[in-house]
Amino acid sequence: MPTKHKIQAQVQSLGKASITSPLTTCRFIDEKKSLTLPIPQELLDPGDPELEYIVCEEAGPRKFVYFDPPKTKCAIVTCGGLCPGINDVIRSIVMTCYHNYQIASVVGIRYGLQGLIPKYGHPLVELTPDFVSHIHEFGGTILGSSRGHQSPEEIVDSLERLNVNILFMIGGDGTMKAANAIYQEIKKRGLKLSVIGVPKTIDNDIYLVSQTFGFDTAVEKATESIRCAHTEAIGAPNGIGMVKLMGRESGFIAAQATLALKEVNFVLVPEVPFSIHGENGFLSHLARRIKKRGHAVVVVAEGAGQDLFDDLGTDPSGNKKLGDICAVLRDEIKKYFTEQHLDYTLKFIDPSYIIRSVPANANDRVYCGFLGQHAVHAGMSGKTNMLVSKLQDRYVNLPIPLVTQKRRKLNPNSNYWSAVISSTGQPSSMV
Repeated sequence: MPTKHKIQAQVQSLGKASITSPLTTCRFIDEKKSLTLPIPQELLDPGDPELEYIVCEEAGPRKFVYFDPPKTKCAIVTCGGLCPGINDVIRSIVMTCYHNYQIASVVGIRYGLQGLIPKYGHPLVELTPDFVSHIHEFGGTILGSSRGHQSPEEIVDSLERLNVNILFMIGGDGTMKAANAIYQEIKKRGLKLSVIGVPKTIDNDIYLVSQTFGFDTAVEKATESIRCAHTEAIGAPNGIGMVKLMGRESGFIAAQATLALKEVNFVLVPEVPFSIHGENGFLSHLARRIKKRGHAVVVVAEGAGQDLFDDLGTDPSGNKKLGDICAVLRDEIKKYFTEQHLDYTLKFIDPSYIIRSVPANANDRVYCGFLGQHAVHAGMSGKTNMLVSKLQDRYVNLPIPLVTQKRRKLNPNSNYWSAVISSTGQPSSMV
């Protein structure tokens, strides 16, 4: 856990790995060596000013494995919202299990963790190389997904009945917390069952993870919508193009898409509060932009401006329900511009479900392939209660309790956010 300047990221193990690995053409990772990597300030929030380094273990194949491959059974489950690249990770895990380790069986759990609860009646899927060979060409997940809490006790009961040795869990922050709960139940029962996470969140908000898979694709697709909004804005007198992007608590998609396409004039994210009214409020700056340039493009992360709403409770996964900030902004723009006797045309674009449902692009496909491979290497070597990730261009194994301490958020004091402000020309503060 964090010390003054350094994080010690110690990964749990089921025991000594003593079976010679069947891999022959690879570089084995030395278990005795650790990586000391600098932590970029962009990965930290203002509450972590003294963290400078993380000491962790490199991901990859080990010379000795814990599980005997011909007797090993693996299971894969996908949870939470959709994200580009899930099928690529599934395919990579299955191909690595069969072609590299010659394991006995890989089964797919249908519709998230519900698939391990008997009352739901979801059948298992036998995942073979033939079955998964073309799934990377499609968006979504061939296993389906679900949200909501499921009993760790019932889940582990099912895993025992199925004789599963390694459980691969693909999901976001909530899924990783569930993985930790499952691990704790497994540990309490004294079972030799590995739990390996692959972080999946389109919002890119996993703490200490440089970039989650699907994010690159999401930004690429988001820029298409922003370009359309700009075309609409310049195509009418005093045109305003507004684009709503995903980002419940972290505005990385909105910020990165803004940097990628220089047509954005205002970007609103959850981490940076703003006022709608007042001399320095959003409406005042928007009106000045319209009077000066005759058009404007506004990008809004879905979690921006939530301080303007009352508490709306939580969803089945425990996530805070969000108020519709774009609906509020559109209403307030209408009132304000009418009062100012300023004609305008506003076009609103919400590409959220299109963005999260498309197949992964080339960069994400490569990334997903490595994540799947390293997940299998970790599971076969007996690692548990950990996830595979990429940090500073190095693939690493990180303990799940460490990365679920908090969500990664955009740092408003970072050079990254400064670059976003510079790109848009908006004021650094609108409060």
